[in-house]
Amino acid sequence: MSTKAGYVHSIDTAGMVDGPGIRYLIFLSGCALRCKYCHNPDTWNMKTGRLMTVEEIITDIRKYKSYLKFSGGGVTVTGGDPLVQFAFLEALLAACKAEGFHTAIDTSGYATPQTVERVLTHTDLLLLDIKSINPVTYEAVTGVPLDRTLETLRISRSLGIETWIRYVLVPGLTDSTRDMYRLAKFLQPFQNITKIEVIPFHKVGEYKWKDLGRKYELWDTPAPSQDMLDIARRILAR
Repeated sequence: MSTKAGYVHSIDTAGMVDGPGIRYLIFLSGCALRCKYCHNPDTWNMKTGRLMTVEEIITDIRKYKSYLKFSGGGVTVTGGDPLVQFAFLEALLAACKAEGFHTAIDTSGYATPQTVERVLTHTDLLLLDIKSINPVTYEAVTGVPLDRTLETLRISRSLGIETWIRYVLVPGLTDSTRDMYRLAKFLQPFQNITKIEVIPFHKVGEYKWKDLGRKYELWDTPAPSQDMLDIARRILAR
């Protein structure tokens, strides 16, 4: 087994939404994006996490093997963005596969194609966050260009990796129906996409911005209405 080590922000041993079944969730530290609505800004700085080896994590996962397997679950690596620590992520996923676990990563896809291909080799499910199909909006939301995210989706198709798309609906920011129709049209040819999730913007993590002394621009932004969510889900279901 690999002796590689990486920075881990936290671990949740009973996740229910980041992949099928019950999931062992590993939140890695570090993220290249600076999303305006991020609810985990405390994960941005990689070295604020705890340094752990692949062996330490696998040893802990084994304790939960029976109910992970029974529920049809597995291991999901999220963040931050796990692709920031791609060498550690690759080793960790390979070790999980060797143990027989279903593997998933939750990511923005912001990495080089070579990195994405290496990581997806050991990945059963890609949870890909697409903030917007509009390049201007995407960069305004995240601080980085859109192209690498879309290239990650193309690579997932070429490798036949099951993919779930995640879209956060933020009033006044990502609620353009025109852009959502464009996104639906773009996603249509990708037969490896098995689910599209529209996630409502929430304010659960805004206190973290204040605690970290960071400027939060969405204090006055409300959660999307049910009607707004229904419209977005109908459009993207196309």
